[in-house]
Amino acid sequence: MSFLVLEGLSKSYGDVHALIDMNLAVERGEFVGLLGPSGCGKTTTLQALAGFVQATRGRIVLDGRDITDVPPNQRGLGMVFQSYALFPHMTVAQNVAFGLEMRQVSRSERERRVGRMLELVHLDELAARYPRELSGGQRQRVAVARALVIEPPMLLLDEPLSNLDAKLREAMQFELRRIQRKLGTTTLMVTHDQAEALSISDRVVVMHAGRVQQIDAPHRLYEHPQSRFISSFVGKTNLLRATVRGGQLELAPGLRVPLGNSGGAHAAEGSVVTVCLRPEKLAFADGAEGRLAVRVEERFFLGSQWLYRVSSALGELEVSCANDGRPPHPEQATAQLTWPDDVARVLPPEPDA
Repeated sequence: MSFLVLEGLSKSYGDVHALIDMNLAVERGEFVGLLGPSGCGKTTTLQALAGFVQATRGRIVLDGRDITDVPPNQRGLGMVFQSYALFPHMTVAQNVAFGLEMRQVSRSERERRVGRMLELVHLDELAARYPRELSGGQRQRVAVARALVIEPPMLLLDEPLSNLDAKLREAMQFELRRIQRKLGTTTLMVTHDQAEALSISDRVVVMHAGRVQQIDAPHRLYEHPQSRFISSFVGKTNLLRATVRGGQLELAPGLRVPLGNSGGAHAAEGSVVTVCLRPEKLAFADGAEGRLAVRVEERFFLGSQWLYRVSSALGELEVSCANDGRPPHPEQATAQLTWPDDVARVLPPEPDA
């Protein structure tokens, strides 16, 4: 049996269904990201798991123990809040030791475990400082250390990096993952940041309107989205209509690509499907090698890449190109686009289609 199992977990507030039939199995030591926009149900899931909200129905089983109705203080879970929730009148060491004191751990054992944890998060030289004397990243690490020092069976992270600036946030993503791998703690993280979820999770759970949309490894989630919502929310995409003809996808008269591993092998002949084509899969090409004539309408410099908005017979497209030092295509210029045969993805029909 998996280490954590959520079975049909649901939460309603009157007529508002915040979480609908959540089913999830998490293995021991796994890092799982709950990803979705505001109001999708990801935080409700975390709060139900922590015991802060009572599920309307469903079960939560942790390491073979049903904890659905167990009070929060008896679940023994470690949690890091968005605001970190550090005690301002306590030093770093005192903040980290707080949970151990509440569990009446001996002083010598507390000192040993706090010292080990502060060393792990690279804060051992700042043990005597107060939260106000720390940077945002340092406060975040104190919160993580405080949650982990009690050696919880599971760590819950609620938007732990959202208060950090972009550069520090990226650095702390990998710091979090390093600590989690070092300790092997099973971790569930809530985030609305797709890059954050994709970069450090073993698996990502995409949620929308209270329901799970797809559970997959980050790379597969990105390369094989199972709905229009996922293809648009997880990264940028171009959504195109195509007709299945003779084992190919006809995007426009005279423009066909093989079905290949697009996911549309079982689509009926003559059916109209939606195709996902990621901007970075497209490239500008010499006229003889191009598949599609386009006109550059706008371009945006993003540092490591150029993002273009182009018009074509397929409609408006986004094209993302690496900044390799070559001059960018000027606005209003005409050009040709090409892409490999196997990068187009056929999306499953929408449930209400």
